[in-house]
Amino acid sequence: MPVTATAQPAAQSAKQGLTSSVATSFDHWKHLVAESFVPLAARTEDVTGFRGQMRSRVLDRMSIVEVSATSHEVHRTPALIAQANECYFKLNLQLEGTGLLIQDNREAVLRPGDLAIYDTNRPYTLTFEEQARMMVVMFPCDALSLPTDCVGQLAAVRMAGSTGLSGIVGQFIRQLSENLEVLNGPSGSRLATNALELVSTMLHAEMDISPDRMKPQALLAVSVREFIDANLSDPLLSPASIAAAHFISTRHLHNVFQESGSTVASWIRSQRLERIRRELRDPLHNGTSLGAVAARWGFLDAAHFSRTFREAYGVSPSDWRRGA
Repeated sequence: MPVTATAQPAAQSAKQGLTSSVATSFDHWKHLVAESFVPLAARTEDVTGFRGQMRSRVLDRMSIVEVSATSHEVHRTPALIAQANECYFKLNLQLEGTGLLIQDNREAVLRPGDLAIYDTNRPYTLTFEEQARMMVVMFPCDALSLPTDCVGQLAAVRMAGSTGLSGIVGQFIRQLSENLEVLNGPSGSRLATNALELVSTMLHAEMDISPDRMKPQALLAVSVREFIDANLSDPLLSPASIAAAHFISTRHLHNVFQESGSTVASWIRSQRLERIRRELRDPLHNGTSLGAVAARWGFLDAAHFSRTFREAYGVSPSDWRRGA
């Protein structure tokens, strides 16, 4: 029977530096896996001969982990999911060996260069029958502009790393993995943002390639979020203007967001706050006042912005900018 590890994921850890660990036993490996990702059940047919190591770094809200290990498998079970407080996506880039990812009755056989995304809030299995090495990028689901359920329709879908956007994204992630020791501070945060934007672009392209996989409501949800993303700086952006741009009623618009467990207003607010949060740590905007940064993203009332930012992130905008 698999043994369950219960440590907290690296994305919730206070450790922000580069860490490197070699498993001294399979029990130690299970601890490392859970500490770096989310609680998982793990098993191997060769406990005594198992070998594994990890290199990882947390960049802002994203963790990048290089995993090298001999034959084993991990399972994200419903019981472990029930313990979760936050939903993450994980993007795997296979570097060596072969892996099998299973989620939502789909299977993706991953060979060197291949990419696949999956959702930690739904059961999945990863199996490696031989020595394998991969990069795993883990980030909160709300870090993407795409609806979670839309990304879920691409879970366990192999994205070939030899050509196209998936090849570009794979090369970018590979470069990040080869330079983990120098990724820190504002430049590291900018690269994390760039990586997530590339992942979003790649997933958009995958949806365009196979629109038949997407439900009409899901396609509408993607279009609406793209429109919001393009107009976040407009202080007059509202459910009415968004609905009018898509020739639907505001009631229909609200239903689109309700299906994903959000509201139009909360989504606009969270995306604006995320843009502001990034800019406040961006050295390119060091000379811009807090008020000007907030106003650029639709917050015209300074007191309201400061209160909303603190509620969202637990610190004031000025403290966040100083790195407190």
